[in-house]
Amino acid sequence: MIVLWRVSNHCNLACPFCAYDKRLGLAREEADPAQVARLIDLLGALGSETGRPVLLSWLGGEPLLWAPRTELDERAAGQGIGLSLTTNGTSLGAPRVRAELVQRYREVTISIDGMADFHDSMRGWRGAFDKLAQSVPALTAERDAAGTGLKVRVNVVLMRDNIAGFATLCRTLAGWGVDEISFNQLGGRDRPEFYPAHRLRSDDVAQLAAEVPRLRVELGQTGTALVGGAAYMERFADTVAGRSLPISDCRVAETFLFIDEAGRIAPCSFAPEHFGISVDDLRSPADLQALPRQLRSHQRAQPARDCADCPSTQQFAKFEPP
Repeated sequence: MIVLWRVSNHCNLACPFCAYDKRLGLAREEADPAQVARLIDLLGALGSETGRPVLLSWLGGEPLLWAPRTELDERAAGQGIGLSLTTNGTSLGAPRVRAELVQRYREVTISIDGMADFHDSMRGWRGAFDKLAQSVPALTAERDAAGTGLKVRVNVVLMRDNIAGFATLCRTLAGWGVDEISFNQLGGRDRPEFYPAHRLRSDDVAQLAAEVPRLRVELGQTGTALVGGAAYMERFADTVAGRSLPISDCRVAETFLFIDEAGRIAPCSFAPEHFGISVDDLRSPADLQALPRQLRSHQRAQPARDCADCPSTQQFAKFEPP
C-alpha cells in the first residue's frame, strides 16, 4: 500500500504552474502531527497483521520544510513503514538532510524541469540547477557509499517550453547517478492562467512518443530507468486531442491512498473533499482494509466531477515501463 500525504502547502519557490507558488495569497495549511502519528500507528498495525508492505510518502508544498517530519519519520521507521518524499531540492545541499534521507528513506523524488536556464527561471530559484548538479550527485554517492536501498528519482513536468530539451536533461540526470526518471504533462487545474500558452501540443506528444523508446534503451544501459507505460503515453495523446477518459470503477485505492492537509482521504489528489472520509474516521486496521471497497462504492454511486475525465497519473501507469 502506498499512502501519499500532502502534509503542507507551504513552499519556498515560485513556480507559475503550481498551486502552491509562494507568491500566491492562499491560506497556508499543515497536517496535524497528532493525526499523522495516529495513522502511522494504524499502518504499522496493519503491516504487522497482514505482512503487507506500506510506503508512506510526504508531499507538499515542500515537505522538507515541515517541522514535525523528522519525529514522525522516526515513529514510522520504528514500525517498519517505508518512507518516501517529493522535494524541490532546495534542502539537499545540507549534508544532514542528505544523511537522513540515505539512512531512513526508501525513495526520494526530486522535481527538475529542464537544464539551467529553463529550470532556474521556472522555479524562481537563482542558480538552482547548478546547486542541484552538486547536491543530487552527492546524495547518490553517499547512498552508494552507505550501501542503502534509497531510490533517487527525478520527475519532470513537460510543457511545450521544455519538451525539446527532455533527452538532454535525461542524459544529464543519468550522469548524476539518478535511478529513475518519471514525467508528467503540464496540467491546467492548478494554474489555468498559465496552462493554455504552455500545454503540450499534438506535435510535442508525437515527438515524445517517438523519442521515449530509444531514450529508454539508451538510459537503461547506464543504469537509469525511464518509466511511463504505453497507457500513459496514450493518455498524453488523448489529452492533446481533447478526448475525455471517464473512469466509472476506480481501482486505484486498492494500492494507493491520497490524504490532504485536512486529513481527508481519496484515491487521488483531485477529489479529497468529495468522498467525505477523514483519517479521524479510522479506528482500527480493519477500517484501513475496508477503505478501498468504501471508496470504490462511493465513486460508483456518486462519481467526482474529475472522474468524467480522469487526470490521475496513478490510473495510467505512470511508473510502469512498457
